[in-house]
Amino acid sequence: MSMIQIENVSKWYGDFQVLTDCSTHVTEGEVVVVCGPSGSGKSTLIRCVNGLEAIQQGRIVVNGTALADPTTNLSKLRAHVGMVFQNFELFPHMSVTDNLTIAQIKVLGRSTAEALARGLAMLDRVGLKAQASKFPGALSGGQQQRVAIARALAMDPICMLFDEPTSALDPEMVNEVLDVMVELATEGMTMMCVTHEMGFARKVADRVIFMDHGRIVEDASKDDFFGTPRAERAQLFLSKILQH
Repeated sequence: MSMIQIENVSKWYGDFQVLTDCSTHVTEGEVVVVCGPSGSGKSTLIRCVNGLEAIQQGRIVVNGTALADPTTNLSKLRAHVGMVFQNFELFPHMSVTDNLTIAQIKVLGRSTAEALARGLAMLDRVGLKAQASKFPGALSGGQQQRVAIARALAMDPICMLFDEPTSALDPEMVNEVLDVMVELATEGMTMMCVTHEMGFARKVADRVIFMDHGRIVEDASKDDFFGTPRAERAQLFLSKILQH
């Protein structure tokens, strides 16, 4: 079953067209990596999937719910679509524990005890249970991003969206975040990841989407993409990114 369906999606910022006729899908349990040069529309596309950005044309359906349908409760849908951002988006004035529990209590209606148990279990899952009482500012970037992943997981998401989750991290912190993502992928989490981490893509992606100038120019299985991508622009991108 298609967990995420993107059909002929176009989007403009004023006169500038940032997405042009994009169509793809992510089936349940599939890991899809979205890559491409800066400014190609990758982050915009993934932000459209949970309604953080509105689209002007086309259709996006998540788990059978059409985002543009006026009867759709976007907040309710977003509660079950985990989103991990480039810059963590943790509340700096709240402890790690409070960051993990606030949305569970306010959005899902869980009791404080229930939310705390779930939050700490997810914190343990990302290897940070000892940091529960700290504030985000006392943690490294890699630890903050792992807390952000734990926070998303605590909401029991039907799928996870990652928007360049390692691009703001120092190189030595990248792997601790990717390790958590690899684990999620191997456990069968449906994932759509915008990333330049080609090692991660090679390890766990089922499919790779390559974007350029707001278009999906390649949508292929991992083996085909890393073997012989059909699009010349994708070949050029890979030759630059894989030569080091």
